[in-house]
Amino acid sequence: MSIEQALTERAGAKCELCAATDNLQGVAVPPIDQVRVDNHILVCQTCKSQIEGAELDTNHWRCLNDSMWSQVPAVQVMAWRMLKRLSSETWAQDLLDMLYLDEETSTWAQKGDDSDREPTLDSNGAVLSAGDTVVLIKDLDVKGGGFTAKRGTAVRGISLTDNPKHVEGRVNGVRIVLVAEYLKKA
Repeated sequence: MSIEQALTERAGAKCELCAATDNLQGVAVPPIDQVRVDNHILVCQTCKSQIEGAELDTNHWRCLNDSMWSQVPAVQVMAWRMLKRLSSETWAQDLLDMLYLDEETSTWAQKGDDSDREPTLDSNGAVLSAGDTVVLIKDLDVKGGGFTAKRGTAVRGISLTDNPKHVEGRVNGVRIVLVAEYLKKA
């Protein structure tokens, strides 16, 4: 069973944040060490675009009043992060104050909280997130690897680094650091 199928089954074919039923897709809740169902959530296109940095529609996120009580830790983490981004709103701060996360989930939520971090942008200016798939836009010599990563190579499940100009990904079975300006989001 694929991750998308498992997420759809777990969520009852609804967005795990707002309960919408159209245009659903799995999204990784960073940081992730490996791709698993328990570190992904199923969201609609509206939630996904706003999670990834589109302008926030504060009224849309009032749905967190219900979804923050989910039993799924990944949903709790994303609810906490979105409420944190919306904390200038009184209602969001109230919900954030009510939200209880166990120690492990709280650590996960804070570890991936990059609200004050400079975003990692691809060659087109799109915001890159952990778990995204990117495509190389030019041939890159891999230092110490003895090969050239060819233009058009897809790199799945990237990881963000401390430097917003770099991402990590696996090319030809080797984990390497890639310069974000030579990538485009797939």
